[in-house]
Amino acid sequence: KAGDILVGKVTPKGETELTAEEKLLRAIFGEKAKEVRDTSLTVPHGESGKVMDVKSFSREEGHELAPGVDKLVRVYIAKKRKVSVGDKLSGRHGNKGVISIILPEEDMPYMEDGTSVDVVLNPLGVPSRMNVGQILETHLGWAAKVGWDDDGVKRSDDGSVYISTPIFESANENEIRKALKKAGLPTSGKTWLYGGRTGKRFKQPITVGYMYIMKLHHLVDDKIHARSTGPYSLVTQQPLGGKAQFGGQRFGEMEVWALDAYGAAYTLQEMLTIKSDDVFGRVKAYEAIVKGESIEAPNIPESFKVLVKEIKSLGLNVEILSEKGEKLELIDT
Repeated sequence: KAGDILVGKVTPKGETELTAEEKLLRAIFGEKAKEVRDTSLTVPHGESGKVMDVKSFSREEGHELAPGVDKLVRVYIAKKRKVSVGDKLSGRHGNKGVISIILPEEDMPYMEDGTSVDVVLNPLGVPSRMNVGQILETHLGWAAKVGWDDDGVKRSDDGSVYISTPIFESANENEIRKALKKAGLPTSGKTWLYGGRTGKRFKQPITVGYMYIMKLHHLVDDKIHARSTGPYSLVTQQPLGGKAQFGGQRFGEMEVWALDAYGAAYTLQEMLTIKSDDVFGRVKAYEAIVKGESIEAPNIPESFKVLVKEIKSLGLNVEILSEKGEKLELIDT
């Protein structure tokens, strides 16, 4: 579980001026009386699992380690996780995607012989990316799974055929078409599918087959994250990004357009000032919320001040004027 010690380790504290009593203790107990702090390797926050393997590396045994490291211990923890909506899968052709829905087997589309498909992929993931390899793999995988004999006669006990091709010289379209024909399958690689819930046949034949699909390390359970207030960047004074830094959600260009489209001017102003890099404003807003008062109008965000300073560093003088033409001073926060 999180916080459990995997490798016990202590680090000696810096040698300080010892008192008479400490000198006596050191004289009696020797090195044992040294002050140390616990620097054990523990399971990170939010992680858990079974220890699968422990590997130890040291300079004495001839392992190459980073400068200043004499011994390294690696502990491998594994955890079984069922796939869930939001988990990321990928084929071998850059055709990655996330699981959008998980259905019972009986609700999945099925072939004429009653076989349900395991995964349904969106055909729009092919044209723009032009990774046609995934389709060819699907066709060849189906032919190989069904199996064939070289004389073209399929025997029921032959089972699957295993195909190995050199890289960049793999089976071409004609060879795949021949393989499908030998296996007694439609040369188009498509077949009729029926809706799992309705039992009605789809309007068009659909490409089916066998494809390698791998689970990527981006699991939705590791992505969950929330923040109220937290650390800010030193330069821009905007919230940091990412779960590891306990950061905020990035409100990007397209999100701004969404608020624009709704005419949500005050929400947008809040997002770009007191919820981000208006240092003075966010402190005042926090105070107002605590005291139950109304929130004051936002100030100039820090990002604008950074821009002005960058322009000044190019040797260009920038003056900020009010509506009446009076010069305004930017206060450093």
